[in-house]
Amino acid sequence: MKMLNPAAKVLKRLHYPLEVILRCVRWYVAYPLSLRHLEEMMAERGIAVDHSTVHRWALKLLPVLEKAFRRRKRPVGKSWRMDETYIRVKGDWKYLYRAVDKDGNTIDFLLRAHRDKTAARRYFEKSIARNGVPETVTIDKSGANLAALEAINADRETHIKIRQSKYLNNLVEQDHRAIKRRTRPMLGFKNFRCARILLAGIELMHMIAKGQMECARGTHPSAADQFYDLAS
Repeated sequence: MKMLNPAAKVLKRLHYPLEVILRCVRWYVAYPLSLRHLEEMMAERGIAVDHSTVHRWALKLLPVLEKAFRRRKRPVGKSWRMDETYIRVKGDWKYLYRAVDKDGNTIDFLLRAHRDKTAARRYFEKSIARNGVPETVTIDKSGANLAALEAINADRETHIKIRQSKYLNNLVEQDHRAIKRRTRPMLGFKNFRCARILLAGIELMHMIAKGQMECARGTHPSAADQFYDLAS
């Protein structure tokens, strides 16, 4: 399998067959499985892989795959629904900022230590830089999110329309559940860096499953094949 240089360099240092590494990492971010589950599942297939090894594989490989995905991510809509959800890191609650468009496609995500105007503004700035300026952003009644958007609008000639509606934000709140379902068996993250990388991997697989990756015209690869293709 021909690989991009960054992926090739990472995988070369991991000393296991490519198929084993990619399968373990994909299973970890695609399904609600613990590292112990993966160790047992591979043992049933005659492959001895320690659960800590799978964890190291994920931390090394996922940033490379996410970068490759960003180059092939489909454009998103101009009507965004934004909200944040709680993620436990080293025993403390952190905040995962996320947004989807009106069709449910993921706009972007950002893990922050605090839930305030600064964190919300950083999220919006990152999302706009990667996805373009939205026409409308729907948020809940959060004062911090509103203040962040108003600060961004203050620097713009054409303002982003802001809507505050709990009902209209149900779409992104429902989408949170797919992410939380995968993180639950992980029993919390050990540190902020691990959380950031693994959450990005979970979001990556979630976006692939939603059909957000550009594929060759006329082809309809499975979500698994799309994930593997990011390393080729």
